[in-house]
Amino acid sequence: MVILPLKEAVTTVLVAAVLIYTLPMMISTYTLSILLIYAMLGLSLGLIWGFGGILCFGQAAFFGLGAYSYAIAAINIGESTLPMVIAMLVPALFAAVLGVFMFYGRLADVYLGVITLVVTLILFKFINSTAGPSYVIGKARLGGYNGIPGFQTLNVPGQPDNYIWGDPFYYVCAVALVIVFLFVTALLRSSFGRIAVGIRENEQRMSLMGYDVRARKTVLFAIGAGIAGLAGALFANWAEIVTPGLYSLGQSAEIIIWCIVGGLGTRVGPMLGAAGLAYLKFLLGQQSMIDNTLITGLILVLFVLFLPKGVVPAVADLWKLSVRRRPRRKRPNRRIRAERVDG
Repeated sequence: MVILPLKEAVTTVLVAAVLIYTLPMMISTYTLSILLIYAMLGLSLGLIWGFGGILCFGQAAFFGLGAYSYAIAAINIGESTLPMVIAMLVPALFAAVLGVFMFYGRLADVYLGVITLVVTLILFKFINSTAGPSYVIGKARLGGYNGIPGFQTLNVPGQPDNYIWGDPFYYVCAVALVIVFLFVTALLRSSFGRIAVGIRENEQRMSLMGYDVRARKTVLFAIGAGIAGLAGALFANWAEIVTPGLYSLGQSAEIIIWCIVGGLGTRVGPMLGAAGLAYLKFLLGQQSMIDNTLITGLILVLFVLFLPKGVVPAVADLWKLSVRRRPRRKRPNRRIRAERVDG
């Protein structure tokens, strides 16, 4: 395991601190909180798809599992600390079991996408059908299409009556996103991350080199699901209710669009794509004459046609091109400099 270089870690923290301090001057912390949560969700799929090459159309399933796991655990426990951990573990374990069946079954990429999508739709249908009083886990009723309201929201550990909401909740979301970003960066810089990228590029070659490709893909799949579960738990605290809409096909499609627009194969790209498109959707939601789905679909088509790599890779390519074209100052010949000194 490679530890993240101190210089890069410090730079990341400083840049994040500046953004965390300045963004509330332009956007309300209530809106920023959901943008940060979506950025974490986009990063989870960016890790699985962009670096692992695992085509997952069901990231919303892990997002919803995290939210529902938190809500159910919070109602039964009456405190938020342990439910936050459960919200990460349940999607991770679910993804690990699903990954064993998919990867050890040697399914092709297309079938992986279909299965993850079908699993999401199954969860969506199941949660919608749990409206009866018999669907109870401990003290928590699943509620069907009405969802689960009235659960314990985020509180100071060990102090259930000391709630974290408003501006403090925004800072919790921001710090959580920075920690997840640093974790993903360290993971990708490690031997595990480099092997995962190698599997994405040529799975057969990495297998012939002696690496257990199926096990590594399963672990990466579970890690991405755990991050999505954390985002789901934070979303549950932000919305103060969880509904079956978290598992919807539209939610799954949006996460994929975030990664495509931001740029696959990058860490920042899916985060920017998620936050940017979510904020655009928020602005368009205030306009009654504009269809959000139509605008989102149009953005996807335009990016696929003109910026297939996404925003971040395109900006990086432009920067490299400008640096190469920048004229370099010619150094005077050593002989000429020596003659000047002698003269």
